[in-house]
Amino acid sequence: MKQQANLIRAGQVIEHDGRRWSVLKQQIITPGKGGAFIQVEMRDLTTGNKTNERWRTADTVERLMTEDKDYTYSYEDGDNIVLMDPETFEQVVLHKDFFGDQLPFLQDNMALNVKLVEGDPVGVTLPPNVTLEIVEADPVVKGQTASSSYKPAVLSNGVKTMVPPFIEAGEKVVVRTEDASYVERAKVKS
Repeated sequence: MKQQANLIRAGQVIEHDGRRWSVLKQQIITPGKGGAFIQVEMRDLTTGNKTNERWRTADTVERLMTEDKDYTYSYEDGDNIVLMDPETFEQVVLHKDFFGDQLPFLQDNMALNVKLVEGDPVGVTLPPNVTLEIVEADPVVKGQTASSSYKPAVLSNGVKTMVPPFIEAGEKVVVRTEDASYVERAKVKS
């Protein structure tokens, strides 16, 4: 379906120059002179290459309709990730590159949402937060105030993050899968 370029949003799938693209970022730019335009960073769904494109806000682009389907993470097989449909138990194999920066946050039996265009996977969404253990954390520097300073730490999946000074190695914390930022100390289940 056709839509105006100024309505493009991250996560949408569009068709441009005969190829399918997943929109990563968009920004409307209004220069001091001349009309506004939209700058879009997008990834080719077949090759994985990224590009930037500019359109005037009045231009139209072809937006492809996506279907959301829930899957469960099963296992890793070499350079591939195997997902399972929880209803039909069919398996889908996706390359690790498909997950980008979110790959380290995959956990056994994690529920994922996969966007499909005409049955082909075009995007994957992990849960917004995951609970991981801190395996390494810098010691607290005396005199630091808890409100303004965070210290570097390493999560059990190898990703580096910043945590408040009271968090120590061995503790479990909740982090965002989007940017690996600290959310809160994990609640202890009793």
